[in-house]
Amino acid sequence: MSEIVTAAMVVIGDEILSGRTKDRNIGHLADIMTAIGIDLKEVRIVPDEEDEIVAAINAVRARYTYVFTSGGIGPTHDDITADCIAKAFGVGIDIQPEARRRLEAHYEAGMLNAARLRMARIPDGASLIDNPVSAAPGFRLGNVMVMAGVPAIFQAMVGSVAPDLVGGDRLLSRTVIALIPEGAIAEQLGKLQQDYPDLDMGSYPAFRGGKASCAIVLRGTDKARLDAAAEAMHGIFRGMGGEPFENEIV
Repeated sequence: MSEIVTAAMVVIGDEILSGRTKDRNIGHLADIMTAIGIDLKEVRIVPDEEDEIVAAINAVRARYTYVFTSGGIGPTHDDITADCIAKAFGVGIDIQPEARRRLEAHYEAGMLNAARLRMARIPDGASLIDNPVSAAPGFRLGNVMVMAGVPAIFQAMVGSVAPDLVGGDRLLSRTVIALIPEGAIAEQLGKLQQDYPDLDMGSYPAFRGGKASCAIVLRGTDKARLDAAAEAMHGIFRGMGGEPFENEIV
């Protein structure tokens, strides 16, 4: 069996759940994980509530190779992610000297007030994640990487940790599309999945030019198996009078 390295993401913030802020980090992380052979298996969105954050972190860190969080490490009272991570791991938390040094180097004299200094509070035993945008670091504790929610900073932090992540076999995909309704191919798609249990198969209906269509996304690590399943899917569509085509091969 091919080795699959997995990841989960915990998005933290009332502003995401209320719709006031639109998440832009999930897609970016998914792209980076796919590129280095890590399968992003789950995303949870939780409020700025200690019990919810701690429960989510403890649930996913036990199930997946890597966990990434976004949000809740800023200077305000509702930025409680660092404290929640410390609680989840059962460790203390305090101002970390190196984190403080980075903030002191970033801010002009007298500008590092008590609120900003909160961003130097790091759980015991954690290592820092570089923030080349605004200096305030994220951190890594165990398999959990804690990052800012601001997209530019989140992306920079992901770039900082990505070289140290160990990926597995790269997940490949093919997408086969035809102007055939999803319900018409459901039974044969189910049989195809039974023939290729090592592949993930997803069906995505849509309307194209006013006609019902269906896109079948096939994913796996074995190119030969993936290609064989894709050709079989072409045959299923053709057998129903469709003209299959592909618009994505990754």
